[in-house]
Amino acid sequence: MSNAMDKLIDKIKETNNPTVIGLDPRYEMIPEYIRNKYEKNLEGVSKAILEFNKKLIDATHDIIPVVKPQIAFYEMYGLEGMKAFEETCKYAKEKGMFVIADIKRGDIGTTAKAYSNAFLGKTKIDEKEESIYDVDFVTLNPYMGIDAIKPFIEDCKKYDKGAFILVKTSNPSSGDLQDLKLENGEEVYTKVVKLVEEWGADLVGKYGYSSISAVVGATYPKQLQDLRKIAPHTFFLIPGYGAQGGKADDIALGFDENGIGGIVNSSRGLMCAYKSDLWKDKYTEEEFEKATRAEAIRMRDELNKYIK
Repeated sequence: MSNAMDKLIDKIKETNNPTVIGLDPRYEMIPEYIRNKYEKNLEGVSKAILEFNKKLIDATHDIIPVVKPQIAFYEMYGLEGMKAFEETCKYAKEKGMFVIADIKRGDIGTTAKAYSNAFLGKTKIDEKEESIYDVDFVTLNPYMGIDAIKPFIEDCKKYDKGAFILVKTSNPSSGDLQDLKLENGEEVYTKVVKLVEEWGADLVGKYGYSSISAVVGATYPKQLQDLRKIAPHTFFLIPGYGAQGGKADDIALGFDENGIGGIVNSSRGLMCAYKSDLWKDKYTEEEFEKATRAEAIRMRDELNKYIK
């Protein structure tokens, strides 16, 4: 039986592109001609964000399989921002893209269940159940243990969804905690990936990967390579490409011999391609989505060169 990860891998194969476009839209990133259409208030900013996102989705939905909106960039604009988040998720799914809600939740008990209800499961109202955001995957923080993860695993099984659990993140200070050595000599991140492999054992699909997966940064290629060996059934969401310094040849270490096993996120590099040295002389600000598409194709081809 196909699971959520199988379906994602099928989509990656269909597009020949192991790429995620991260939608982390800061207001100043949005082209001025869009910002000037709307009032300079929370509602206007949120409308500008949604228009920006829709244009990016329109430009890339046939070549990029997945979007990853980071919820903080919507929450900061209150209810209006959350409307933009919800509409972005819906629009991407209507266009045939998978949606990873980058929420990094990590609480326990009924709180964890409530978070899972909102994003993966359903919210019960008397005898009726309502889907709220209804995304395909979420990101989770495991540092409160299985109590923080179990409700999401249950909903992944029930609703055919998936989760990416933080293991080795791409930020420079990740080693302050994640690289600490345990009494047996292994690093914290190694222990965590073993737990992820264990937690996802019941959700392994036809490609050999579980819907309970891991976040492993592109900025630490040695760890990426080691973790691929330690956790052969754990699919990787790989942030850190481009602006954070992750290189395609390093990223390839997180993939298996069949060229699958990971998907690579780019946020600023794709959203703001029109400002980059590579594309700013070829596309105007009003053509920002064309620059994003051109960069998406360049990124796809570079990754495939090494992953294959």
